[in-house]
Amino acid sequence: MVRLELDQVVMRRMKEDDIEIVKALIKEGCEGTENRLILHILTRPLCLFVLAVFSSVLRCLVHSFILALAIPVFLLIVFLKITMPRSTGVLGSSRPYWDYVGSSYRETQDETLLNPYSRISGRTPVTKKPRRRTGCKEKEMSSEKITPEREQTAGQVWVAECEGEIVGCLFRESETRAGITRICRLVTGCWYRREGLGRLLLQSLENREREAGAHRVYAHVPYPSKVGEAFFKKVGYLQLGEVENEEEEEEIKKEIPEKGFMGYPLTKVFYKDL
Repeated sequence: MVRLELDQVVMRRMKEDDIEIVKALIKEGCEGTENRLILHILTRPLCLFVLAVFSSVLRCLVHSFILALAIPVFLLIVFLKITMPRSTGVLGSSRPYWDYVGSSYRETQDETLLNPYSRISGRTPVTKKPRRRTGCKEKEMSSEKITPEREQTAGQVWVAECEGEIVGCLFRESETRAGITRICRLVTGCWYRREGLGRLLLQSLENREREAGAHRVYAHVPYPSKVGEAFFKKVGYLQLGEVENEEEEEEIKKEIPEKGFMGYPLTKVFYKDL
């Protein structure tokens, strides 16, 4: 485990040079999430009943009990792999892949989040300039046309950087309702977990959104993710629907969890009032 100095972490907007690193970080952070979601769906009572019916019908055509049982399950898994958005479950986004290029920051001066730990320690975070990657992928990305509409739809990606290394990222979706902020990705590097980095990213963004006039933050957590659920509850979030009142019922209609095969929810919605 590598000890992370939180007062030396710089939280800034993602740039085009960071895109491949952020993609790799997310791939590492969500490893196995899709398989757990598929297992969650397969073990629902209604899904098991449908599979049992198909197996019974298939048993009349195939003279093998094992094949009659395995074929429907295999076909359903392939179907879910193809149709399930890969971003769902990583704090849920309905888009299969977000527009990395559109959400990258292209100003000369970095846009940063305030790090409260640096104010306490009195130390100024130092950012080492990473080596610039040259290659065909970067040329393709830089040649793409970026429009204001595309940027607005893409939202914002914030990365946590320490000594020139990107150690975490947080994705804020574009605004769809006034005063509402929606977080759909929060990933930290495997070597920097349980160090307070996720909390630092989240709380720094909350402070920025509060100053901008937001009054509530939503976060979508994968349904079978106990770690993500425990994390958001620990930092003061409540699960939508746990408290029954008129305001909650109205919000449930507006903030709908991601749903998959046969309408089963794939994410749990958490919220926090700022």
